[in-house]
Amino acid sequence: MITNDAHRQTVEIPGPWTHRTVAANGAQFHAAEMGHGPLVLLLHGFPEFWWAWRHQLPALAAAGWRAVALDLRGAGGSDKTPRGYDAFTFAADITGAIRSLGERRAVLVGHGWGAYGAWTAAAMRPAHVDALAVLSMPHPLILRRHLLKGRLRHSGSLAWVQTPMAPERRLVADDGAHVETLLRRWSAPGSAFPDDEASRHYRAAMQLWPAPHCALEYQRWLFRSLFRGDGRRFAKRVQDPLTMPVLQVHGAQDSNVDIDLAAASRTMVGGEYHWLSLESAGHFPHEEAPAAVTDALLDWLVKQRARHDQL
Repeated sequence: MITNDAHRQTVEIPGPWTHRTVAANGAQFHAAEMGHGPLVLLLHGFPEFWWAWRHQLPALAAAGWRAVALDLRGAGGSDKTPRGYDAFTFAADITGAIRSLGERRAVLVGHGWGAYGAWTAAAMRPAHVDALAVLSMPHPLILRRHLLKGRLRHSGSLAWVQTPMAPERRLVADDGAHVETLLRRWSAPGSAFPDDEASRHYRAAMQLWPAPHCALEYQRWLFRSLFRGDGRRFAKRVQDPLTMPVLQVHGAQDSNVDIDLAAASRTMVGGEYHWLSLESAGHFPHEEAPAAVTDALLDWLVKQRARHDQL
């Protein structure tokens, strides 16, 4: 059994950031925070937790932003509730965290499933989102249409997680060895990521039961919703093109999410849009090419700061 002290040691990794708890949407969320200024809320993907943004947190803070890396519901130090992994709750978690952090609006930066939530929050609750940067994930409606065409087996991790409990057991077996396998498999060939430190932290965080089950429930909801009324309601809620600025970053060697599928998201953006493909990166560009991603974010955020100051 993992004790509370062991839990904190796994999640609250020391660094220049401050660890805190944020109450939002009926749950408690762990976050790491740095800096002062307009809020940038960073949302991690699978199979990671807040520490995925360790490279970007100090740079954003130094540039005059309040950077907060949030553990998603069910991950890291956040509450691991039995329910609440549908897209509607996901969006409410994100915007609730913004309000609990004392802000009305924020720039959202998301990777993978964190980007799925960011896209959704921006579509459903645009009043709370100043701008949106997404890595390694197409717009939810683009992904839904892709899956409805029967392309589940070509959709990375979605196919293998649909069976009950077997994927959870695989994620925790051998001290989380499969977590490291996924990180390596989805990174670009020859990538230095994950190094030993990253593998150790991500494997340990996945051992915080029921973190594996919670992480997979986001993906299971997406698949189940294809055939249910809540999925049709969701599609209707996110069908209008976004009006806020969007930066989309994708690794050209991403074997988990096809680059052409991601690029099709351009049709769901009615406002300012920027696309960046990183030739040397796979599914984890913020970790495989952290300097390039950080520089791109900072350049893009200069424009967002000007917009924020005018509001």
